[in-house]
Formats: sequence, structure tokens, C-alpha cells
Amino acid sequence: MSVRAKKHLGQHFLKDKNICKKIADQFGHHQGVKTAIEIGPGMGALTEYLLQDSVTELYVMDVDPESIDYLKAHYPQLGDHIIFGDFLKMDPTGIVGSKPFAVLGNFPYNISSQILFKCIDFKDSIPEIMGMFQKEVAERVAEKPGSKTYGILSVLLQAYYDIEYCFTVDEHVFDPPPKVKSGVIRCTRNNREKLPCDEKLFKQIVKMAFNQRRKTIRNSIKALLPESYEENPTLQLRPERLGVEEFIELTNWVERNRSEG
Repeated sequence: MSVRAKKHLGQHFLKDKNICKKIADQFGHHQGVKTAIEIGPGMGALTEYLLQDSVTELYVMDVDPESIDYLKAHYPQLGDHIIFGDFLKMDPTGIVGSKPFAVLGNFPYNISSQILFKCIDFKDSIPEIMGMFQKEVAERVAEKPGSKTYGILSVLLQAYYDIEYCFTVDEHVFDPPPKVKSGVIRCTRNNREKLPCDEKLFKQIVKMAFNQRRKTIRNSIKALLPESYEENPTLQLRPERLGVEEFIELTNWVERNRSEG
């Protein structure tokens, strides 16, 4: 019994056991987390090694019924921890309860960025995110200010997590092989309980700035600015020049000038 890789689900199954073990070894139980959800386990190539960690209560979640049947047949020890469902459409606390949990996986390329945005929504419950992404996405998440790769996902994730780019994975270790290389990253929750600014406005400013990244900050967020405001040299920059702290300062500046304007 095997599972047919489905292009519309972004499935590329890992076939190199050494790589599977190397990925599993990156899980660091940040902040003592002992529960994890693996997203998109497919035929359980990574699951096999995650299960060797006796400390962790592991759940696996997949949208592919064929994968679910395979996992039930080959990993009966998981029992009711095999979940047929879409992580993007589910409340994960309905599965794991109030316990903190890690999000792990060889993530489907077509939804990997969306998985990270979903994790940000549950950041206070997710102390660690670890897994494999398309190399371009992995690099974007880990990138520092000043690069063309640096963007919305970089800022929003780095606001709450410390990012480590672990290693690159070549195409030939997958079946079918993807057209691009992959990258493994580990994101660990930082000590910031909340941002020292209006978090909703922070996200809005970051998204508006990078959605028009060729423009200066002044032009990209002009809809948020009052008719008159104190001058700010940051407004003359393009968004890739700003780190998390600078975006926090900008958010507070915008809020202050809007209230005074």
C-alpha cells in the first residue's frame, strides 16, 4: 500500500530516511513543549522519527483521505491522534486543548505560507514551529532587513519568533522531485508577550508597506496618515529597510499623529 502524490495538494513525499531523521532532530521542545501537530504527514516518513521521541504527544493531520488510511494502517499506535482535516480551517486548540503545542512537518508547498500566518494567529499557544518549506519561503522567513526577499511574512513572524535556517534539502530526495530546493527552519517563540504598540495597526502597516514595496513608506501608508503630521524620516524609506523594532516605532508614530490630527 502506498499513497499517490497529488499535485493539487502540493505533495512531495520524502524518501531519504537520513533527511527525515535530520529534520526530526531539529525539534527542540522550546519552552518545554510536549505536544506537537505534524501537518501533511503523507506516508509518515517524518512521523516515523518524530514518534521515536517518547516525550512528545504527537498528532498528525492531513486533508488526503488516502494518506489517512495509510497512516492508520502503518502507525496504529497513533490511534485517535490521526486527524482528517485542514489545519487552515480548524481551531487547533479543539484538538490539543489548552496545552501549548508545536507545529511540525514537511509542509505542502502550496499552503506553507498560509500555515505560518495561521501559526501567528495562535502564537501564544505555539512555542515552536519546525519543518521544511520551499527554499524561497524558508529564506524569506529567516531573512533580515535590506533584502528583496524580506517581506510581510519575515516581519510578522520575526515579531514573535526567533528564526533559525537549519539546512537546505535537494530535490532528488523527494518522490516526485519538486522543481525547487527546500529549506528547513526552526522558529522559537521569543519573550515578547505582545508588541508595545497596537498590534492590529502594526499588521496593517506592514502589509500596506510591502504590498507597494517599490514605493516609500509615506506613499504606501498615506491612507493611514492625517492631513497634517510631524515629519518622520522613516517615511522616506522603503519597507525592506525596516526591522521589527522600526515598524513598531512607526506604528506608534502613526497612532500618535492620528490621535493628534
